[in-house]
Amino acid sequence: MIRKMLSLLVVLAMVFAISAAAFAEDEGFNPDNEAGMNFQDMRATFGAIPALQGEVKLGAVAKAFENEYWRTLKEGYEAFALKMQAVGQNVTIDVRSAQGEGDEQGQLSIVKDMVNKKYTALLLSPISDSNLTPGVEDALQAGIPVVNVNDGLIELAPNFVGPRAVENGERAAAWIAEKLNYEGKVAVVIGMPKAFAARQRTLGFVNWMAQNAPKIEVVEQQNADWDRSKAKDLAQTWMMKHPDLKAIFCNNDTMALGVVEAVDAASSDILVVGVDGIGEAYDSIRAGGMDATVDSFPFYKSQIAAEACLRLLGGQQLPRVIWTPQALIDSTNVDTAAADIIGWTEAEFAAK
Repeated sequence: MIRKMLSLLVVLAMVFAISAAAFAEDEGFNPDNEAGMNFQDMRATFGAIPALQGEVKLGAVAKAFENEYWRTLKEGYEAFALKMQAVGQNVTIDVRSAQGEGDEQGQLSIVKDMVNKKYTALLLSPISDSNLTPGVEDALQAGIPVVNVNDGLIELAPNFVGPRAVENGERAAAWIAEKLNYEGKVAVVIGMPKAFAARQRTLGFVNWMAQNAPKIEVVEQQNADWDRSKAKDLAQTWMMKHPDLKAIFCNNDTMALGVVEAVDAASSDILVVGVDGIGEAYDSIRAGGMDATVDSFPFYKSQIAAEACLRLLGGQQLPRVIWTPQALIDSTNVDTAAADIIGWTEAEFAAK
């Protein structure tokens, strides 16, 4: 009998070890766990952006331009290309997106087209953590550098540029906790579960509350797939289920704006905090709708990503992760210029 029990324990131990190993393997690369280097330190360490010879055609692929955030990212890429051309560099950036934030195959088709056309390098913001993997494999096999820019994670990509997604959630949690005097019921509207940023933002929020505000209870967590109307419906349900709900954190501003519609319709004073810092969120904060957003400054983020890409093409050995800035925006700083908030200065360009 004892021998059978020992055998069973050995088998269970083996199963546990295999499961733990599989979990560790599935977890894979997580930029939030990397030391990284912020963009200001990158400039201080590596100096001017190298002068490149010949034509440089970068391909940038966003999620979907239906979301203002991705349109702003596009504007940043285009602004950077103009700056490069102004200093005599023949750099262009072709910025495209999928038809919608669920169009994973359409986004992959864009990447494959850029690979086939032999673009110099790719700047990719995937819809999910896996949908662009086949295209990235093709690009790397063809010798085309790939930079993963924010949001969906590409484990194969040699370099990542973006904010610490987990910190998005931590900043929101700290702000909400202070406003609630560190007690009350809160909820989280999650984006697409397959998206790295959605998981990390939620993790950062929930873990921060557990560690720093134990009297705050996260009573609901559910995904709305980055969709405004789905988030509104969730908020309506939650307010009926939890009449004493005090705050709702949303993984992006689009969903937060939907939640605001539900909160306003119910004449509730529930705090609503989003992530991204889109213009409509700023307007809502000014009007007393949304209470705060964690802005990751997409207009500057894409410029930092393009800058990092050119540094890599110029032979600079950057760390795998370059951090871009973020800040919590509420009524106290909503009218402060973004450049002042993040301490933005223009990059230096090496003479050609």
